[in-house]
Amino acid sequence: MPVSVPAQLLLGADPAGQPVGQRLRLANRHGLIAGATGTGKTVTLQRLIEQFSAAGVAVFAADIKGDLCGLGAPATPSGKVAERIAAMPWLDYRPQAWPLVLWDVAGQSGHPLRTTLSEMGPLLLGALLVLTDSQQAALHAAFRVADREGLLLLDLKDLKALLNHLQAHPELLGEERALFTAASAQALQRKLAGLEQQGAEALFGEPALQLEDLLRPAADGRGVVHLLDASRLVHAAPKVYATFLLWLLAELFEQLPERGDADKPLLALFFDEAHLLFADTPKALQERLEQVVRLIRSKGVGVYFVTQSPGDLPDAVLAQLGLRIQHGLRAYTVREQKALRAVADGFRANPAFDSLGVLTELGIGEALVGTLEDKGTPAPVQRVSIAPPQSRIGPLDAAERAALIRQSPLAGRYERAVDRESAYELLGARAAQAEAASAPAQSPATGAVGELLGGALGQAMKSAVRQAASQVGRELVRGLLGSLLGGRKR
Repeated sequence: MPVSVPAQLLLGADPAGQPVGQRLRLANRHGLIAGATGTGKTVTLQRLIEQFSAAGVAVFAADIKGDLCGLGAPATPSGKVAERIAAMPWLDYRPQAWPLVLWDVAGQSGHPLRTTLSEMGPLLLGALLVLTDSQQAALHAAFRVADREGLLLLDLKDLKALLNHLQAHPELLGEERALFTAASAQALQRKLAGLEQQGAEALFGEPALQLEDLLRPAADGRGVVHLLDASRLVHAAPKVYATFLLWLLAELFEQLPERGDADKPLLALFFDEAHLLFADTPKALQERLEQVVRLIRSKGVGVYFVTQSPGDLPDAVLAQLGLRIQHGLRAYTVREQKALRAVADGFRANPAFDSLGVLTELGIGEALVGTLEDKGTPAPVQRVSIAPPQSRIGPLDAAERAALIRQSPLAGRYERAVDRESAYELLGARAAQAEAASAPAQSPATGAVGELLGGALGQAMKSAVRQAASQVGRELVRGLLGSLLGGRKR
């Protein structure tokens, strides 16, 4: 049965005890949750996720510290949490668990999370590998050959096989032969080997994440919360973490239709450690991503960045954020004091208090909140005590997490990896065919084996032709994001 859609995402109460929230229909205008460590960002994030789910909005969030999974268990409020609930008589507080699906790139603490190299495309992959301009040009050339030859690039072994093949057959590069030097090819192979050492090969392959699985509501109409366990990934391979989130944003932009003005978003994305998304990002990629952030709200997607300071984000992104939740900051140096003033100046002034002074006084669970008025203009900043979440503040234990994975509506759909015919297999078949063609005439004793081999190779070549034909179709219908992010679609 459908859930009742609240008019607001209720965040907490102002000093007079009145509720403060953001209009749900404006929640696709993106947002920011910022503050120093230990000031309550995670609890605020949990509260906001619950509000989206209650409104029937799907959520995808990164769980950096491993405690957001408490969304899967009801709260047992006590102490100061119970006191804050009592101080908000308007709060319809009902401890409950929320519909939760757990994901993990390594497939250990959630469903395996994968995409393919063809979907990611050379621009995002180049950012992941931290390539030089010449190496990036070589990678683009390799992807273009894969398009022309009908070679699917699904996982890392596909790309490595393609690079080796192009080194042996540079004539396939055509006019781009000058871009694909031996030095660049060898450097790409080394970068891919380094990526494998970080355990990133688990990210690439099939079955790849299907976006419709993220958008499907729970049986009771609430939005399903999809949680990526990034507690290990963000430390072991921060570039892999950031690149996957950027890919997800790009895929949503390309695949979702325009929705225009709606009463609520379709999906809310929460990107924790948001500074990693833009750290060492090539200028061309950053500009295109800023464009995606600006345009994706018309697709019904709200993007919420979680970080310590608003200064971690580019100004072009900050300018697009409608909801700003700023927890306490500390300023001990001249540079920090300057940054503190910039944060205060980012809010519309409230004559009732001095934002700059309040920023250093905020206690745990308090924040300065800037929302949008009905017409979409910034409302005066308010000092807010954040309402406690209705789910557990703290992580699930191993048994609870395992039970949640077993009972998931996606259980069994992504667990078993599929290695279908792609560049690695097709190039291997071509090499075998070339070797057989150059071999001396066969004796009668080996003729039958040759016929069998030839039949297998013939089937492989037919498959290559079919894939090449379908690739032409993909090239023709590639959407706007293909030009924005250099993506290659399956």
